[in-house]
Amino acid sequence: MTVTSSDAAAQHTRPLVAQACRAAGFDFSGAEPVRIADNAIWALPGHVVVRLTRPGRRQAAHRELLTAQWLADHHLPAVRPARATAIDLPGNRAATFWQQLPEHTMGRHEDVARLLRHLHSLPAPSHLTLMPNPAAKARTRLEAVRHNSVISEADMAWLLGYADELAEAWDRLDDGLAPTPLHGDAWAGNVARTLSGHCYLMDLDSAAIGPPEWDLTSTAVKVDTTATIPMGQYQNFVSAYGGHDVRDYDGFPVMRGIRELRMTTYAIQTATDHPHTAPEARHRVACLRGHNGPRPWTWTAVPHAPGNPGPIV
Repeated sequence: MTVTSSDAAAQHTRPLVAQACRAAGFDFSGAEPVRIADNAIWALPGHVVVRLTRPGRRQAAHRELLTAQWLADHHLPAVRPARATAIDLPGNRAATFWQQLPEHTMGRHEDVARLLRHLHSLPAPSHLTLMPNPAAKARTRLEAVRHNSVISEADMAWLLGYADELAEAWDRLDDGLAPTPLHGDAWAGNVARTLSGHCYLMDLDSAAIGPPEWDLTSTAVKVDTTATIPMGQYQNFVSAYGGHDVRDYDGFPVMRGIRELRMTTYAIQTATDHPHTAPEARHRVACLRGHNGPRPWTWTAVPHAPGNPGPIV
């Protein structure tokens, strides 16, 4: 999505980003919004990018900086901080500053697999803790938008109940692969591929310790849920990871359900800032509720430009 500095969502984050830049000694003049979604991302002069968290995510920002340094120590390609510490802001928010990557495109699925294979092989660092039940994040998003008008009260009640069901199912999962360091939101959009073919992990704020199957599920749902990856590409992903197909794990349907729910709650959350995406949010809810037939479903990316949604990838 192309963001302009006049967008309402961008304007809403501008004062806090400017405040953080002043506190950190960065020049905010000429700053331009890059993406206003779960984090507000702005590009600054001097090849620096600032990330402003949503309310309540200050601790995650501090952990993200520690994770980036840990990955650098282990020679895993990832985004690198432009400032070693975060700027704390009102509302339990924080801003972090990062070195801007060279010109790049979204990573390939096999790029994701190779980076995950490296990440999952590393010894667990002391700053990462056990990943919380991933269904909880979906419920937190729902509680935050409970009284908006994006979806009906009936749909909201159903989603809250479904989130609780999935949370309970997660707690009953049989053991799979041994716990490892996780990215937490590992998909091709969180990997950057430069024109020279170098790949970097991005968006490290969900890093934790947990079942590696969770990191693999984000790509597998693009086969089962949205059918946006041809089977040949998915097999390349499996091969690049080392031959392990997460869909063979007995707990995969639960992990798939949580990932689908989080994709849906993200769409609902996004629609509060980008109202033109509300139909997509409601469409996803209808799919989860069984109103649009069996998987795979046709979902479109959010946020997207008005009138030009494009396919989800």
